[in-house]
Formats: sequence, structure tokens, C-alpha cells
Amino acid sequence: MNLFSIAWRNLQHRKLASILTMTSMALGVTLVVLVLAVSGLIEESLERNSNVGYNFIVGPKGSPLQLTLNSVFYLSRPVGTLPYSYYLEYQAADGRQRAYQELGGKLADPERPGRYSMFMKSGFAIPICLGDYVGRFRIVGTTTDYLKQLKHGRSADQDYRFARGRNFQEFNEKNGFFEAVVGSIVANELDLRIGSKIYPTHGPEGETHSEGFTIVGILEPTGTPSDRVAFVNIEGFYLLEGHVAPERDADTGLEIRKTQQEPIEKPSHTKKLSIEKREVSAILVKSDPIFSVGMPFQINKSNSAQAVSPLEQIMILREMFFNPLRFALLALTILVCVVSAISILVSIYNSMSERTRDVAIMRALGASRERVLLIILAESVLISVGGGVLGWLLGHGIGKLASPIVEERAGIRVGFFSVNSSIEPWIIPGLIAVGVVAGLLPALMAYRTDVSKSLQG
Repeated sequence: MNLFSIAWRNLQHRKLASILTMTSMALGVTLVVLVLAVSGLIEESLERNSNVGYNFIVGPKGSPLQLTLNSVFYLSRPVGTLPYSYYLEYQAADGRQRAYQELGGKLADPERPGRYSMFMKSGFAIPICLGDYVGRFRIVGTTTDYLKQLKHGRSADQDYRFARGRNFQEFNEKNGFFEAVVGSIVANELDLRIGSKIYPTHGPEGETHSEGFTIVGILEPTGTPSDRVAFVNIEGFYLLEGHVAPERDADTGLEIRKTQQEPIEKPSHTKKLSIEKREVSAILVKSDPIFSVGMPFQINKSNSAQAVSPLEQIMILREMFFNPLRFALLALTILVCVVSAISILVSIYNSMSERTRDVAIMRALGASRERVLLIILAESVLISVGGGVLGWLLGHGIGKLASPIVEERAGIRVGFFSVNSSIEPWIIPGLIAVGVVAGLLPALMAYRTDVSKSLQG
């Protein structure tokens, strides 16, 4: 009979203690697997969002990280606003001139191209406006180019696709400027369908606008923050009450406060808002590849705007917040496994006083000290590995059961055999080492058993 057969028989004689000790180890390994799975999902989400489909974000001066959080992840408060005329500096001469003509602005030099248009021959600049919500979800006012030009995925090579409906139009005879496209999570949680209307609010629980946007498209899940966003026509966004930019002093740029007696002009819903009354929260810019390094330096020279690389800021976010949190959670789970290993040691150690005579009989029947030591170590390894395998199966089983929720929320499918970390393949070898270490002290006790005294006792 081999060592593990004898060790298994010994564990069967102490069923309750063995089962409880295995359960302790199983729970510890389950926790390790779940922590690795969660950290793997966060890592994959960050990788997907690090390739956003554009080179950098242009926004008002302020915190680069905050600008990234509210422009890429739609978190935090917007840093501020930029004049719409600044956005037109990224347009060629004909596009810039056409915009001024449509929106009632005046150009000193109609033939002059935008200041930064020379960097944009094969690129694009997409404005976004933030501030309103539908339920707990952000509303993003933008142009039709957002869902046409931008791509997503790890390599930023996947187009936005519609589960139902279409992209909103610049102007529609039926809905005017008030069309919207919603992400998959927004549609599921708010039970929205094609033809439903959403009414923006100032903040998650703020005042509701009287004008609503008609849902004309619902996006397929992307696993990006776009799943949690409602995209609306920027022209309709500007026409909502309270979205008119305040008048500013031409020299200082400070807001001009009007007295209470002066009437507040409301925008007409039959025509676009004029240029001087428009602002943007940020501009998503993809420049020609050869200018991707030099262009931000030119932008950052201005007193009002900054160019931020979202990839750099996401890496900073990972280093500052995610990695320390992941290591802290992993350290906690390892501590749980260490406690489980101590329980193995205590369980076998306490049983040795009852098994001294059994060990002495084995020795008397011809078993060597080394064989007895290996049998005790085999018991410890069986408890450790048995509990570990059970915990591994339980952890991945929980991950598989949670897969529909994770896929709905994050767009990431979790399979039963998904390996989310390079650490996971080392779990079983690590458990064998834990079993050996935990069983070493009881095994040494068995090794030193005095045969004659134990048989006499």
C-alpha cells in the first residue's frame, strides 16, 4: 500500500476534523480565485479603455486626471468649458467658414483655416458636452461623428454597432434636433426601447428639463463606459433651458453677471444656438500620426486649453489606485490561506497525541522513521490540495454563475476556465508547498516517536 493510500485511510478515521480543515482551505482558495478574477476584469477593462480611438483630449486648464475621468469614463465633475469658437480652430477653412455662416458668427478673415487644422488632415475633432443625467447615467451631447469615427476594443479597431435602431441624425423632420442613442446598460436598466423618450436632469436627482430626446438607437455591449451613457444630438443639448453660455468680458474672460431686472433670453427650438452662446466640455482629437507628439505642445502653450493623453492618465490611474488595491487584496487572501495552513497544522498536531500508539505499531511492523514522516506529510498535502481544488472549482463556479451579470455590466464574458492572472497557475504548486510546511512539525513528532515507551503506554 502506497503512502497516499495510507494517508487517505488516516483522514477517513478523522472525517469531521479533516472535512472542516479542507473547508477552511477551500474558502481561502475561493477568495484568492475571486480576487484574481475581479482584478483580471478590471485590468481587461482598463486595457480596453486605454485605446480610446483618439490621441488626446483637449479641455480647459485644470487637472489632467480629472479631465480624463470625465471625458473617457464619464466620472467626476467636468473641469470647465471652452468656447465653441475654440473647437472650430480644429476645422479647415471651408468647414470653419460654413459653421460661422450657419450659426450667425462673424469672421474677420473667412479664408483663414483653423489654428490647428494643419495637424488634422487625416484626423478628426469631436466635441462633447457634459452636465446632464438620465437617472444615474451621464448624458453626452456630441455630433454624429462620435459613433461614426470613434472605435473601441483593445486595439481600437471595432466600430460601434447597433443592437436596434440607428445613429441620431443632425436634423430629423420628425424629431428635429432631439434624437438620442443609449448604451446597452442604460437601455436595460431604464427599460428603454426605440421610440422611448428621455428627459435630462441637472444631476442624478436634479431638476428635469421639459424637452425630451427620442431614442432612435440602442448600442450593442462594448465593455466600455459608453455602455453607461446616453448620447444626444449636441444641437438639441444646446437648446435645453439653462445651456446657454454666459456672456463674458472680452478682455478678462470673466462671466458678466446680469441684474435680476434684465430678462434672460431663452433659446428658440426652431434654429441652432448661435456661436457665442455655445461651449464645449472637451474635444476628442485624433491628429495626423506625424503630429501626435508636437501638437499637444502647441495646444498647451495657450492660456485656456490643455491637451491630455488618455493613455498616460489611465496608466497613472492604474499605478496610483488599481495596483496598490490589487496587491492589498491579494495580500489579504494570502493571509487567509496562511490561517488555513495553520489550521491544518493544528488539526494534525492535535491528533498526534492520540496516534502515538498507532505510529509505534507501524514502526514495530517494519515502517521506517522516514516512511512515517512521509505519511504524515502526505496527509497534510491531501488536505491542502483537496481543499484547494475544491476552492478553485467553487471560485470559478461563482465566476461562471456571475458571467451574465458581468457581461451585462462590463461587456466581458467570463468562462468557467477563464484564467485572469499569471498567478493562478501557481495555486496548486503553492498548495503542495503549504501542505508540506504545515505538516512538517507533526511529521517530525511522528519521526521522533519512541516505539518502546509508546507500546508500554
